[in-house]
Amino acid sequence: GEVFFDDIEKEALRRVLWRMADFCGVRLVTYCIMGNHFHALVEVPKREIWLERFAGADGEERLLSHLRILYSKAYVDQLRTEFSQWRKLGLENMVQARLEAIKKRFCDLSLYVKEVKERFSRWFNKRRQRRGTLWMDRYKSVIVEGKGEPLHTMATYIDLNPVRAGLVDDPKDYRWCGYAEAVSGLRRAQRGLSKVTNTAVDGWENGGAEAYRCLIFSNGIQIKDAQNENVVRQGVTSEAARKTLAEKGKLSAAELVRLRVRYFTDGVILGSQEFVESLFNENRDHFSPKRKSGARKISESESGLYSLRQLRKRPVG
Repeated sequence: GEVFFDDIEKEALRRVLWRMADFCGVRLVTYCIMGNHFHALVEVPKREIWLERFAGADGEERLLSHLRILYSKAYVDQLRTEFSQWRKLGLENMVQARLEAIKKRFCDLSLYVKEVKERFSRWFNKRRQRRGTLWMDRYKSVIVEGKGEPLHTMATYIDLNPVRAGLVDDPKDYRWCGYAEAVSGLRRAQRGLSKVTNTAVDGWENGGAEAYRCLIFSNGIQIKDAQNENVVRQGVTSEAARKTLAEKGKLSAAELVRLRVRYFTDGVILGSQEFVESLFNENRDHFSPKRKSGARKISESESGLYSLRQLRKRPVG
C-alpha cells in the first residue's frame, strides 16, 4: 500500500519481532524489514517439550516471571493476587484455565505473527495519529523442512531483500535485517544464522560468519538477459561474489570493528581499557550494581580497542 516506514518505525518493528519471539517461545532465525512489509524466518519448537520449563512445583512462578518479557511488574503482581484470591475461594479451576490460556500463546506461528502485527499497528497508528488497519492481507507462510538447501535458500532470500530492492550493494550495510545485526555483534542474531549454517549455537565467530556470507553471495548473484546487458533480477554483482568467495567470506578486522560500532550496539565510548573504565566509573549510577567493570574488548580489534556495552541512558545529548 501507500504506507512507508521511516527509520524509527523500522526500529520499533525490529524490537517487536525480537520481543515477541522471546515471549512466544519461537526462534527468529533471520528477518528483514522493508518500507511497507517484513519477512521473517521463524523456527517453532515442539510445544510440549518447550512447555516443560513451566512444569513442576515452581512452574507456575516461572510462567509468571516469563510474562515480564511482555507485561509490567504491576500487571504480573495483580495476576498473582487474583490467583491467590481465587484459591482462597476454592476456585482452582479458574486459576488453571487462566494458566492454560497463557500457555496457548506459546509456540504458535500464527499467534506470533498476529501479535507482532497487532502490537506494531497500535504503536504505529498512535505515532502517525491514524486509525484502521495497517496490514493489507493475512501473512503468507512457507513451511521449510529439514536442514541444508531449503533453509539456506529462505534465509539468504530474506537477507538479500535490500540488495534486490537496490537499497544497498551488501546486506551487511542494511540496518534492519538479521545478517546486519549478526555482523554488528548481536548474539541472538548470530545464534539464529548459526542454525542456517549448521554450526554450533555459538559458532558464529568460529566459521559461521564466513560460511553464511559465502552462502549469501553465492545465492544472490544478479541475473542478466541473454545479451548480458540488462539486469533481469537485482542482486550482488558477479565480481563481488567472486571476491567474497575467494576471500572465503572473511571481513577485515577494520571492517568488523566499523560494523560493530556503526549503530552503537555495544556502546558509545571507544578507546583504551583505562579510558573506557574511567568514563564507566564517572557514570556508575546508570548501571546495575551487579556490573563490576565497564570496559569490554572488541574481539575484532587487533590493537586493544574497548567499548562500553549496553549504554542506554541518553547516549546522545
